[in-house]
Amino acid sequence: MRVVGGVLLDDVDETGGLVHVVEQNTANYPHYCDTTQSYGCPAGNDKYYGRGPVQLSWNFNYKAAGDSLGIDLLNNPDLVQNDAAVAWKTGLWYWNTQSGPGTMTPHDAMANGAGFGETIRSINGSLECDGGNPAQVQSRIDTYQHFTRLLGVEPGGNLSC
Repeated sequence: MRVVGGVLLDDVDETGGLVHVVEQNTANYPHYCDTTQSYGCPAGNDKYYGRGPVQLSWNFNYKAAGDSLGIDLLNNPDLVQNDAAVAWKTGLWYWNTQSGPGTMTPHDAMANGAGFGETIRSINGSLECDGGNPAQVQSRIDTYQHFTRLLGVEPGGNLSC
């Protein structure tokens, strides 16, 4: 998730420009349960798919976000799609506290000049960066630049990961 002028931009592609609350590719749903976690997937193996403005996914992210926010998202992941406040809280939680596969939080990447590309790395890492999916990275960059133009702000450097 990225913020430009107060607008959250991450996973704009997956949310259809923040239109969809849930990941649209239902074939992915069963893939987000990491069964090596001691707490497993009590809501079901297909319940930890991308939801909300950041498309929070994986049982370990639902658990960590829920623990931090004081909400049992591991047992009730549907709250992220059914409660707008919870959805945005999880997005802001990830943006401000999680580095994911990157080396810094998305917030730190933007606030400290590492650039938009580092936000992509922090959220999707090798799935997209370093040649993982250059077309998706370019789509994110194009969307980011579109929003920066609309807001009349400079996009900054380091747009790619």
